[in-house]
Amino acid sequence: MAYLTDRKRAEGRGAARAGTEHHIAMMISSAALVVLVVLFVAAVVPVIGAPYEAVAAHFARPFPAIVTALLLVAGFHHFRGGVQVMIEDYVHGMTRKALIVLMILVSYGAMATGLYAVARLAL
Repeated sequence: MAYLTDRKRAEGRGAARAGTEHHIAMMISSAALVVLVVLFVAAVVPVIGAPYEAVAAHFARPFPAIVTALLLVAGFHHFRGGVQVMIEDYVHGMTRKALIVLMILVSYGAMATGLYAVARLAL
């Protein structure tokens, strides 16, 4: 039988044993999004208002396609983490678990759809 104080049990674990890792992951993804949004705007501005053929030819080049794909992955990863925290804070019981699973499915589904669209344009 171990006699641990409350402080000793909580040491290094945060409130839910993963708060620090989640915060660091959100900070990294937000920093990546700052850079990727700037690159995405620079990659997309030349084809705003262009016909479909010109946009498809532009996204057939590696830089715009890769930047767009990375933006989609980082954006939906950041979205998933943020919405999960919101659900954990404001919803309780089995509804919480169901909404988290649904939100993860929607996030990865939207990410896959966006990546499929970029791949169709790029190839």
